[in-house]
Amino acid sequence: MLRTRKLIGAAGACLLVAVPLAVPLAFVTAGASSAQTAATAPIPVAPAAYPDGVPASASEIKLSFAPLVKTSAPAVVNVYAARKLVARSPFQGDPFFEQFFGQRLQQRPRIESSLGSGVIVDATGLIVTNNHVIKDADEVKVALADGREFPSRILMKDERADLAVLKIDSTEAFPALPLADSDEIEIGDLVLAIGNPFGIGQTVTNGIVSALARTHIGVNDFGYFIQTDAPINPGNSGGALIDMRGELVGVNTAIYSRSGGSNGIGFAIPSNMVRVFVDAARNGGRFERPFIGATFAQVTPDIAEAVGLDRPAGSLVESLYSGGPADAAGLEAGDVVLAIDGFAIGNPDTLGYRLATAGIGKSVALDVNRNGETKSLQLALAAPPETPARDVRRIAGETPFSGATVANLSPRMADELDMTQTLTGVVVTGVGPRSFAGRFGLQPKDIVVTVNGRAVRTTADLERLAADGRRGWVIEVERDGKRLTQRVR
Repeated sequence: MLRTRKLIGAAGACLLVAVPLAVPLAFVTAGASSAQTAATAPIPVAPAAYPDGVPASASEIKLSFAPLVKTSAPAVVNVYAARKLVARSPFQGDPFFEQFFGQRLQQRPRIESSLGSGVIVDATGLIVTNNHVIKDADEVKVALADGREFPSRILMKDERADLAVLKIDSTEAFPALPLADSDEIEIGDLVLAIGNPFGIGQTVTNGIVSALARTHIGVNDFGYFIQTDAPINPGNSGGALIDMRGELVGVNTAIYSRSGGSNGIGFAIPSNMVRVFVDAARNGGRFERPFIGATFAQVTPDIAEAVGLDRPAGSLVESLYSGGPADAAGLEAGDVVLAIDGFAIGNPDTLGYRLATAGIGKSVALDVNRNGETKSLQLALAAPPETPARDVRRIAGETPFSGATVANLSPRMADELDMTQTLTGVVVTGVGPRSFAGRFGLQPKDIVVTVNGRAVRTTADLERLAADGRRGWVIEVERDGKRLTQRVR
């Protein structure tokens, strides 16, 4: 299964031009007059011998990826994911029908399956694939290139990174692909894509790296991809993109397509991101983004002119979290981050990728533009702290919040909910079915700002203010950056 994205635009025309490949012969006439030249057919003359001689062996004329494929393909597997879907009868739960029909109201579960690819990156049987290949799966199996099948378990998955790590339940040593340094690849490098397109079996295609640092693809949270013209299709998801040394440079993830088939524009998650993700799985933890304590924005041409840049590039610091790593490093609102450890920053997506691949616990060097001058700063990358404590509570009673589960926002809590890490306050983490909270429109990720004009800073504040609503409630919440107000009596 491979996620596709429709390309919007007018259909283009294609012009095919046939070009002769044979070397043209030289035509000459010997001892002929001008009249004879016009009447007599030209006599072909054989070309001179090859200046370097004829090829001496088959190896000198045979160019093939076969040796590379033989060593790399065994580490690419087919991934089969299945989940049970239980259909609920419309009469289930009705006392009258359950009295007479009982168990017959329960419908047989339906099995939904998906096919994808994966790459063994450790001889112990660690496999990396895309999260969307195994999403919501109850059972995952992998099939090796030699036809053997193994059950596997999901060690770690992350929807925002669109990566997952599987583990084969076996003590056998498996063939594995080494991870390349994806920062070393260049546009024009030859690459091979290996996967299971359309479920027909392992397939190898070749192409080149056609672009780097592609952003705004909309597939994962980081938006930083290797673009290739090696044909990839549905089923290639999670498969390998390898270089000419047989090293993994990326995990094939998405394509641009009108029809769902390959149009020669495919995207792969770089191996440096894969390495960080796999290391987190090896250590038994979860994949965390470093806590920076700042929000960033795109540098537009107007902003570039205002801050003294000759072109729009970098990431603009919008706001800072008091006492956070960015604040401690000396960053200020209005600064533009131009580079990290010597790598140019084109936009906030690139910044997020560079910070994530640097790793928690590391320190990075920032090149920052401030009022037209370039400054160098050191930024320590820390794990998101859980301060204040989340103090999860489920609100009860006859209030508009009844049935809602709420928690105190911290950088860690915000990261888990895929929210901006600098947000504070009390967040709704869940809403019970048929509850007052659901009836009055509360949604997960809503931040409760005020109740009856009084600020809500902790879950204890919310529980107390919700209970003290004898004359009604005026509720102010923040949703997707917008303030909403509702009156309830």
